[in-house]
Parts: sequence; structure tokens; C-alpha cells
Amino acid sequence: MSRAFDILVVGAGPAGIAAAVTAAECGLSVGVVDDNPAPGGQIWRNGAHLPASARRWKMRFEAAPLVRLQGWRIVDRPQPGTVRAQSNDAEFAPDAAARDGADLHYRQLILATGARERFLPFPGWTLPNVIGAGGLDAMVRGGLPIAGRRVVVAGTGPLLLAVAAHLASRGATIAAICEQASAAQIAPLMLNLITQPGKLWQGASYRWATRNSRYLTRCWPVAARGDERLRSVILQRDGKQWTVNCDFLACGFHLVPNTELAALLGCSLDNGFVSAGELMQTSVPGIWCAGEPTGIGGVELSLLEGQIAGLAAAGKTQAAQKLARRRRGALSFVRALGRACRLDSQLRHLAAPETIVCRCEDVPLHALRVHTGWRDAKLHTRCGMGPCQGRICGGATEFLFGWRAGSVRPPLFPALVSTLGGTQAPVVTTSPEETL
Repeated sequence: MSRAFDILVVGAGPAGIAAAVTAAECGLSVGVVDDNPAPGGQIWRNGAHLPASARRWKMRFEAAPLVRLQGWRIVDRPQPGTVRAQSNDAEFAPDAAARDGADLHYRQLILATGARERFLPFPGWTLPNVIGAGGLDAMVRGGLPIAGRRVVVAGTGPLLLAVAAHLASRGATIAAICEQASAAQIAPLMLNLITQPGKLWQGASYRWATRNSRYLTRCWPVAARGDERLRSVILQRDGKQWTVNCDFLACGFHLVPNTELAALLGCSLDNGFVSAGELMQTSVPGIWCAGEPTGIGGVELSLLEGQIAGLAAAGKTQAAQKLARRRRGALSFVRALGRACRLDSQLRHLAAPETIVCRCEDVPLHALRVHTGWRDAKLHTRCGMGPCQGRICGGATEFLFGWRAGSVRPPLFPALVSTLGGTQAPVVTTSPEETL
């Protein structure tokens, strides 16, 4: 299967939705490929409790003349101007055409691949019910019963309060909210929010929703305890440790941008983020990037960058430049948030020698310490070579050892041999409003 678009958008979170809608409303043929079964990404999934602005964007997305490939992943780049996608259900597809995937051709490409949580290893972090903060939030939105369960939320970043507030609204007892940053480290971010009353009000509403829970700065989990599942967590603050009984530990140490596809396409990275100009153009002509891969800045900035990228890719440069001026002012929040979420060096010493770091390949910390870099560790221990392709252990080893992944090679995700070995099919120009 082969399809051609004026503009292809990868990712259907807030940035991707804004980019796709903006470009489609300019009259161009636009395709959107996203690995979730429905649009919205992690932040706007299951829209029963979405803010009004989010509902409006999703309605525009549903009404726009788009070709939607929901539940598909980009796994390869067979040639310039083409990416290869595979359905998440390809293994069980009844016909060979579906198993062979789809070659998606584009004149302009907009990357809106979002971000994922950073996990840090500590004793017991592989126990059942020790889950990423965003992961637990997504599971509850998907129907996991949480009412009456005791939850400790720990890590760093604004996501902690947002998750705690949502879990509390579903009936969970939030035993503690543990922010690893100090109050002094967070204070400049709070000052920055004075100029952004919307964010300030949102944060205040989250804290009000969790007012019966302890919010502790310079606090983090040092161990999780349990048998067949989590029973308690040991917390540490200013050198003192205590045990909290809980049913879930929701733990995430800020976000890591999803830059693997950008790297495969040859886009330049700067300090782990995709380098993008004021109109969201990357170092590769015809490729644009918006949202968290360019800098962790929240929903409003992602929407703004998505619109800029959509307009610029559609050739509406003047309209894009007007929005770019608004973006410049919002970048101060990105820098303030990065400083506020800077990880404490003490977190490097949480894991014991036998603590698993690479969960896919069961590689413990002591097996990694003897190596000099990411490539060396991969060759000798298979760290980063499992199904997640280093998306979990990569962020951990970057913090623990300062390692950075080298070159990115296809497939970006586990893929069928039939998909990777597929030959070029005749190009099909698809009609709008098609969903696969």
C-alpha cells in the first residue's frame, strides 16, 4: 500500500492535531499517522473530562478533510520523501497487504512525536503496580478502577500534580506527592507563571484538588517493597527515611522527547531536542517539528508550534511569522521548567548493584558500570536492544552515566519482516476523511 500527501503529520497529540488541522484548512492534502487508536495523544486521551479548548481542537480535527492512520507506527524510511508505517495489529491482520504496511510519500513532513516519561531505577521499581505517573493516569482513563486505592505520586515536574488531582477525582487516596526538586529550585518557575495566569490557575486548581495530601519537596522513593505486587514504598527526605503503605506508586522523573524518527531522518539535535527555527523548520529541508521534541513546554506551546509548522509547511509564511512572535515569549517557560526539573545528583545512587536497569534484557546496574558508553554497553550486555529499543533504559543511563545514544537505525519499533522487506507499491492518492 502506498499513499501520497502534500503534508504528512506524524503524531496526533495537541501539536500534531494543530498542525494537521491548520494545514488541511489551507486546502492541501494532509495525512496523519499516529500509534494510538484515537487522536489526542497522552494528554488528550479519552476526552470525557477535557477542557473546552481541547474539545474544540478535537472537533476541528474530526471535521477537517484528513486521511487518518490511527494505530499505525513509522518503522522505517526507505527513501527520501517516504516513510514506512506498520499497523499495530499487523501481526494479526488477515490479509498480506495489511501485513506489508504502507509507504507514505510526502512533500512536507511535520514531526509531532511528543515525549515519554523518564524512569530511574531503584530497588523494587519492577514490582507490579509501580507504574509511570502518566502511565497510571492513562490506565485510569482507560477504565482501571482506582477508587479507594492508596497512591504515592513521585518524581518531578508539573505532571505529578496533574496526575494526583485526576486520581483523587476518581476516588483514589493520594498518600503523598513527592517532588525531587527543592522549593528554592521550583520558586523561579512559580514566578514565571505570574505572567501566564492560565497555567497559574491550572496549577492552583490541581493543588486544591489534592489539598488533603502531603506535598513534599526534596523527597523521592528509595525502594519499593512487596511480594507479588507493591505493598509499600520507602521515601527519603533530607536524609530521613520512612515507609508508606500503598497500592500504587506512580513515578516519573519529567519527560524525554521522542526524537528517534527525527534522528533517523537526519535532523540535527541539540542537547537531546530537535533543533528547530522560528517557523519550526528543522535542519532537513521539507521537515518541520513541533511540540515536545523541540522543548518540553506544555499544551499551549505545543498547540502554538503545531499551528506555526502547519502554516509554514503549507507556504503561509507571513501567518506563521505572526504566531512565531507569540512563541518567543512562551519559550521562557520552557527554560524555567527545565531548570525546575533538573534532577538531584543523589538520585544517581538509588539503584543497588543488582537493580535491573534494562527491563527488556534484564541487565543489572553492576553489568553496566564496567562499560564506557552506550554502544559498548549494548554490544556486551544487550542493554537497549529489547522491544522498547532503549526508550526506557536510555533515559536512565543518560542520567546515571552521561551516555547518549549514537546513530538510530530502522526499525524504530518491532516490525514484521514482510513490512521491512516490502517493495514499492503503486502510489494511491487517497480521498479526505479516510481513517485506517
